[in-house]
This record gives sequence, C-alpha cells and structure tokens, in this order.
Amino acid sequence: MGSEPYEEAIEALKKLLIEKEELKTVAAAKVEQITAELQTRTSSGKKAFDPVETIKQGFITFKEEKYETNPALYGELAKGQSPKFLVFACSDSRVCPSHVLNFQPGDAFVVRNIGSMVPPFDKVRYSGVGAAIEYAVLNLKVENIVVIGHSECGGIKGLMSSALDGNNSTDFIEDWVKICM
Repeated sequence: MGSEPYEEAIEALKKLLIEKEELKTVAAAKVEQITAELQTRTSSGKKAFDPVETIKQGFITFKEEKYETNPALYGELAKGQSPKFLVFACSDSRVCPSHVLNFQPGDAFVVRNIGSMVPPFDKVRYSGVGAAIEYAVLNLKVENIVVIGHSECGGIKGLMSSALDGNNSTDFIEDWVKICM
C-alpha cells in the first residue's frame, strides 16, 4: 500500500474535523481503539484475543451506539421493567433469544439454561427456574410465556444419548437434561 492514499485520507479527516468540531471526541476514541488493536497484533499478523479488552470494547460500543443514541428508552428502563414476554431459551452462545426474536431492551424477561428446560414444580430442586416464573408472572405480569429451542442443541443431544441406568459421567448436566424424560 502506497502512502499517497493514506496521506490523502489523513488530510480529508483533518479537514472534516475542522468543519465538524463535534466529531473530534468520536474520532479520538476511534483512533485510540485502532491503535490498541494494532498494538495487540501478534507476529503472525493475527490479533491476540484479550477477553477484558473485548468486554470493554463491547461496553463502549453499547454505550455509544445504543445508550447514548436513545437516552429516553434507557431512562424509562431505569425506572422499572414491564416485559410482555417470559422467554425460556438455551444457554447456547449461538442463539441469543433477543437477537433471534428481535426483542429490544425491556421486551422480554429471559431465562437461559442448558436445553431451554422448564422443570416441573418443585420447591427444593430447580428453585431458580421456579423463582423466575413466579417473579415474571406475579410481579412483572408477563402476558406471554415462550419456550424456544434450536437445532443442534447439545443439551438435547445429551438427553437423547444419556444412560438410563443412573450412572452419570457429569455432576450436573445429565441430571439437568433428564428433566425432559
């Protein structure tokens, strides 16, 4: 890559920042982000994974692109919640229920667990799920309860292949998925 297009881009950016004073803080933050990304490149050219930086950048993106662009929504959400849906979904990282169903903040009270399981009523076992249902129905007055599943679910695969003889190879997973038996 030659330096001419780079120099032209820098000059165009300088001109834009002179004309639009309000863009200076956004541009400065972006330059800082790009600089940090370039400094974390490994010798192989791949960016090193930094979990803390990933979380920090995710929050910054949320703050700048969501929170600061819609302060009225987040002001209302700070006062309380009144979701229309209680959603049970799998913990699988590939299927975020709010993303899949296009829910906005405040639309759904979400319970996620292995296999989207909703166990039978039991005051001793599974009380976390029971508490979520009770809170959503009694306190939040949700109008709709939705249980969503997905293809290639590891929890359901585990259920379908688990031994029925009581011998478990895990401490929690097999007993959890057997709820659906």
